[in-house]
Order: sequence, then C-alpha cells, then structure tokens
Amino acid sequence: MKESEVPQDKSSLQENDIRELCYAVNEKGEYVTALSSGWETKTIVQEATLEGINTRVQEAKEQVARGLVSPIVYFMEVNRMDLPTLSAYVSLWRWRVKRHFKPEIFKKLSTSVLQKYANAFDISVEELKSFSGK
Repeated sequence: MKESEVPQDKSSLQENDIRELCYAVNEKGEYVTALSSGWETKTIVQEATLEGINTRVQEAKEQVARGLVSPIVYFMEVNRMDLPTLSAYVSLWRWRVKRHFKPEIFKKLSTSVLQKYANAFDISVEELKSFSGK
C-alpha cells in the first residue's frame, strides 16, 4: 500500500495512544515504515478473537467451580495457551497434561509437577492449588 493509504481508523490502539508500525511504499517506490492508529477490518477480527477468548476463560472458570476440570484448564485459557503450547512449557507429554485436567488426578500431583505449571502460568503453587473458580 502507498504511504498515504496507511489506515488511520479508530481502534483500541488509538484509545491507548498506541500506533502500529506498518510497511508502505513512498512516492519514490521505496519501502518505508509508517505508523497506523488502526484498521477497521483488523479491529473487528481482534475484537471477535478477544470475545472468543473471554468466553473460553469464563467457561473454564465455571467448569472448575463445578468440579469438572482442574484449575490448569482455567490458567491455560487465561494465558492464551493450547494443549501443545502448555505441554512444551511444562516439558510433559500432551497426554499427561490432558490427564492433569481431571480434578482427581490434579489433586494427586507432586509439588514439583505443580511447580512446572505454576512457572508456566507465572503464579505460585498455592494460587494454582487453591483456585476454585468461584
């Protein structure tokens, strides 16, 4: 896109006085950097994505409160992780991490395994163990 066409639509970036760096072509045909305050299409997609994430976080919290899943599921969603990502952070096989989603298995985890999860979520082991979703 041309430097003069860099979008300056109202977005959440603008609300926080943040600008996004974009590449554009100047009058000489050279690539240059330009600042954008937002792009309507991108804003719509980002808001829909955040809404989906917030929905999944709320659902995970409710499932923890009802005793259907362990707190690991909630913190995984809060930290915008998926199973492969969390598995990599805690250096455990995916099937083991998925097994730890079960409350009865979670309660039996050793402190060293809980510490791996706490480190991945940047919380204390006590916060992880005591989260009830309520």
